Amino acid sequence: MAVPEPKKPHHHGNLREALVLAGVQLLEQGGPEALTLRRCAALAGVSHAAPAHHFDGLPGLKLAIAAEGFRRFRNYMVDAEVLGEQTPRGRLKSICRGYLNFARDNRALFWLIFGYDLSEAPSAGLSDVGAYGYAPLRRCCAPFVPAGTAPEVVEAQVWSLVHGFTSLYLSGRFRGACDPADEAAANGLFDAVMALLDALPEQGLGKPGDLA
Repeated sequence: MAVPEPKKPHHHGNLREALVLAGVQLLEQGGPEALTLRRCAALAGVSHAAPAHHFDGLPGLKLAIAAEGFRRFRNYMVDAEVLGEQTPRGRLKSICRGYLNFARDNRALFWLIFGYDLSEAPSAGLSDVGAYGYAPLRRCCAPFVPAGTAPEVVEAQVWSLVHGFTSLYLSGRFRGACDPADEAAANGLFDAVMALLDALPEQGLGKPGDLA
């Protein structure tokens, strides 16, 4: 009779990460209703009491998962920026593409991170992570901010455009314009909408900056 292989013990330093990744998996597989501390612990292969040592209940776990979501969100935008056309407008459109790609690949995380009011988050660190995730958009909008205009104005214009499209796309609202299952058609519609960014006059004031 084969002897079952013992579970590998989790080191104290990576147990929190293992629980967060288990939580992300539960979210993606079953949505918010599937996320519980007990299920998260079971998936991570630890006792059901283990999450209590790292999180303040389920809200604390959700905040940690949201922080992970913001990091992934940023990485998608930066990766798309690096691969795209290296002009101010090209970088701006590329991060918008990364924005959509993140949402496509991480639907549950997308709804989770944008469902939080960061100003009211019990963890000050989450607001910092949210700002970190937002930084590529802010940087790529900078070359289009007219002198004397608050950067937030242009950022809000671009953010509203890409977030609005992405949210409607995920909700299946474009079935009259294209089949969301047809990626090529969806990409074509996305490009047509993002062409509105061509109306932004380049000011020549911003620099690409550090992509890290």
